[in-house]
Amino acid sequence: MLSIIIPTLNEEKYLPILLTSIKNQSFKDYEIIVSDNFSKDKTRLIAKKYGCRVIDGGLPAKARNEGAKNARGEFLLFLDADTILPSEFLRVLLSQQRRKNFDIASVYLRPENRNIFDNLLCFFMNIYFYLLQQIWPHASGMCIFARKKIHDDIDGFNHKIKLGEDHDYVIRASRKGKFSYLLKPYILFSIRRLSKEGRLGLVIKYIYSEIYRLFNKEIKKDIFEYEFGKHE
Repeated sequence: MLSIIIPTLNEEKYLPILLTSIKNQSFKDYEIIVSDNFSKDKTRLIAKKYGCRVIDGGLPAKARNEGAKNARGEFLLFLDADTILPSEFLRVLLSQQRRKNFDIASVYLRPENRNIFDNLLCFFMNIYFYLLQQIWPHASGMCIFARKKIHDDIDGFNHKIKLGEDHDYVIRASRKGKFSYLLKPYILFSIRRLSKEGRLGLVIKYIYSEIYRLFNKEIKKDIFEYEFGKHE
């Protein structure tokens, strides 16, 4: 079984789109756990309507870990609430896992729109992640696949990290098992964060954070402002 874990905070607008894309998959051997940070809108009601298990979460790292604690599957798939699974995503992902025998993975990211700049930005980021996969693994928290045993072995995501806890997670997990950055299947994501923070500002932020991580290890202090659920 595959356990799909979705951290949420006031995601009534985007969560139904993701859940519908999951329900439309041909692969059906999964459970969905919505790890919610006490949403004030209809997030929990929507999740229950779609047959999800709803648990109390927290900030993203804690929410993912709480979801994993309640998971029954051999494999975990962490998704952000504003992502969309293309047709046959789960079938292709599990087929790739059987063929390549990886224990941890992330996938190619594509923006939901057709804006040339957004797609070029994601293209270069994906190539960067792909080229570094064997020496300095990277993964976006939008989509991380992991064997539950390895997640448990590394005690999950580090709550103390302020930015880049997803990269830290796959680095530590890759010491326990095989990591792969997949060009297929891809996942679609909302551009709301790009729109709110600005493309150039976000690029500069991530370049700076990469340099910071390279020389100072993980980011455990607030060098950037970040609020979970504040990207409308």
